[in-house]
Amino acid sequence: MNLINPETKLPFDALQISDAELGEAMGYGTATPDESVSAEMHALLRRVASITVPRFEFVIEEGTLCLEDDTLHIGGRTLHVGRIIARQLRGAEQYALFTASAGMEFENLQHTLEDEGDMVKCYLADCMGSIIAEKTADCMEVALQHAIDPQGWRHTNRFSPGYCGWHVREQPDLFSLFPTPHPCGIHLTDSCLMVPIKSVSGVIGIGPNVKKLEYSCGLCDYKNCYKRRKPAAKTA
Repeated sequence: MNLINPETKLPFDALQISDAELGEAMGYGTATPDESVSAEMHALLRRVASITVPRFEFVIEEGTLCLEDDTLHIGGRTLHVGRIIARQLRGAEQYALFTASAGMEFENLQHTLEDEGDMVKCYLADCMGSIIAEKTADCMEVALQHAIDPQGWRHTNRFSPGYCGWHVREQPDLFSLFPTPHPCGIHLTDSCLMVPIKSVSGVIGIGPNVKKLEYSCGLCDYKNCYKRRKPAAKTA
């Protein structure tokens, strides 16, 4: 099946961002921010919710995975996804290429906060933007699963350029596989970074013989990832 899911815009409430997620992104772990920080956080979240339009897009394509050199050949392009990702894509019948973004509305708000010079709000917005992008990608996965349910298929975790050995310089090759040059309104800089910054792109394997892992940080060697889960403390 070849399928194009065009840009889908979400109501902000669909993301269901929790206080716990915000606190964790801000570095509080399982602790609770004090009242002043919590009040600042909720006030900014309301401001963000009033202007932000999260969106996602995906296409499903046939491709050939080569485990000998850890590449994915798709749409006339060769993606050097690396050993870690190639192993996780094994068994896929087809591949979903996706983008998800907090959108330019949120990006413009970040610039406004920078101009206002409130570094606390800038930090809070940065944390919120990361959550928005990832939760929008979560919504994309739900839509993807609905699209492949009639075939009885499942999907793998999502994997992005810049992680797990897949170099970010291949973003242009990935973007060339979409029907429009700027999926979700995302532009690439000369260094292959995405604008809006709070955006996610990547590939997902789909088919009857793939699975999604609940915990995948152990697969990746990128130690500085903000989403990296710390191993549980050992007990005596």
